[in-house]
Amino acid sequence: MKVKITETILRDAHQSLIATRMRTRNMLPVVDKLDEIGYFSLEMWGGATFDSSIRYLNEDPWERLRELKKHMKNTPAQMLLRGQNLVGYRHYSDDVVEKFVKKAYENGIDIFRVFDAVNDIRNMEKAITVAKKEGAHVQGAICYTISPVHTIEKYVELAKGLAELECDSLCIKDMAGLISPQQAYDLVKALKAEVDLPVDLHCHCTSGMAPMSYTAACRAGVDILDTALSPFAWGTSQPPTESIVAALAETKRATGLDLGLIAEVAEYFKKIKEEYRCILNPISEQIDTNVLLYQIPGGMLSNLVSQLKEQNALDRYDDVLAEMPKVRAELGYPPLVTPTSQIVGTQAVLNVLMGERYKVIPKEVKDYVRGLYGRPPQKIDDVIVGRIIGNEEPITCRPADLLEPEYEKMKKEAEEMGLVKKEEDILTYILYPAIAPAFLKGEAKEEELTPVSTSQNPSASANTTVVHTEFKVEVDGEVFNVKVNPIGGAFKVEEAKEEITAESVPGAVTSHMQGMILAIKVNIGDQINEGDTVCVIEAMKMENAIHAPHGGTVKEIFVAEGDAVTSGYVLMSID
Repeated sequence: MKVKITETILRDAHQSLIATRMRTRNMLPVVDKLDEIGYFSLEMWGGATFDSSIRYLNEDPWERLRELKKHMKNTPAQMLLRGQNLVGYRHYSDDVVEKFVKKAYENGIDIFRVFDAVNDIRNMEKAITVAKKEGAHVQGAICYTISPVHTIEKYVELAKGLAELECDSLCIKDMAGLISPQQAYDLVKALKAEVDLPVDLHCHCTSGMAPMSYTAACRAGVDILDTALSPFAWGTSQPPTESIVAALAETKRATGLDLGLIAEVAEYFKKIKEEYRCILNPISEQIDTNVLLYQIPGGMLSNLVSQLKEQNALDRYDDVLAEMPKVRAELGYPPLVTPTSQIVGTQAVLNVLMGERYKVIPKEVKDYVRGLYGRPPQKIDDVIVGRIIGNEEPITCRPADLLEPEYEKMKKEAEEMGLVKKEEDILTYILYPAIAPAFLKGEAKEEELTPVSTSQNPSASANTTVVHTEFKVEVDGEVFNVKVNPIGGAFKVEEAKEEITAESVPGAVTSHMQGMILAIKVNIGDQINEGDTVCVIEAMKMENAIHAPHGGTVKEIFVAEGDAVTSGYVLMSID
């Protein structure tokens, strides 16, 4: 029986290597040819595409789906759906889940790959039942990870639960590239023996084992493999489509796909890759067996590098990697996939950058420990629970049961703000209330790419200036702040505000990270106590509260909601 192939070039491949920055205009010219190849499906939506589209690309993700689907006459359109989290970073009420799944299907999604970050099937039920009712193919995903509490027996138990929900196929989602050839063989064999459903293996090449694990999975009877066209393969992405197709060509599991046509499409993406060279970090392209220790998934690794660069702390990369498994163990060994990868990763970053572990704890980390993201694979130690949420008792029910219907309320909010031109806009606002308004009002701007040189990219604007990366450099014991500019860069930089220094402001409250002001919780003249939350900053996709370092009266506020701030930026003064 031939192996079927799911192609990830339009979603996970570029999410893994270039932080989901590929534009729709780069995809459209080649979709017709991709559609001719004969893939089982084209994964082209979901995951971080929603976030990146409105945050960085000034693109409507719904429009991307519709435009790509127009060219897909033969191949099913597939999306990655985070269960009750949809394509966001928190649980949404059941009415929102129902609306989103219906709209995604209506706009063109044929296959919904549904997963939950902690493998809590209660968080997958609603999305699965709605998608099934709409008539879609539902692929129930098992998030694969390695820990003392993750066993083949547990994975098979989850698979049986997914089969009872009438999923059409199963996916072993190895987002960090951890599965060894032997483990792949054993798990596929067990699933095929216990559950009568097709099995897909999705793996990243981070550890270098994925192609070998794919071969072992084929021997065990796997039905579908996820691959990426070679320009966006390897490293933290999937194994290359061409290599897997060629390797299986002379076996009884041959895919039957045309290597000549695949090579033609790959040549197109080879040129596209050069446009994104400036944001392709070499770390993301490397094989790193240390992933078996820190277990960071492909899509997160490129985002982690990006986040550390934003905080001017790329030099702390190795420290963060070392901190990751410690935080993961303390939080009950969650598989590292969105949103738990962000939850664990951001806490690890903060533990390193703040110089004290759990000095700053994002809201999402607290909510995870409260049980609002589902049941952790292992009970969290009481000491850690107390450190993060004090005397609160974590919940034990299905998290979404605690959520009031929110669609109509947020629909009204969006309409009053003048954000709604179509029903999908309401969902965009619900999913990303902090960044969607600017996009939906037409105030967002596309992030520009920095070419290697303007002579190599004649389309680069002549009047643009260069975006720099700032580093602290120590020379003979003296520390210098150095701004490094790419040669011939073409980023447009807005004129910086004059920065107020903490030294010049009595009672200054400063930001401990780079981010965007999400909410200001106080007004001038308010009396506040030490430790009160004075504002909330969105950084690294998490909400981070800024607490008053001392009590007193709010004298001045130097920022407004929506402002971008850097680490050390003075936010307000408390007299």
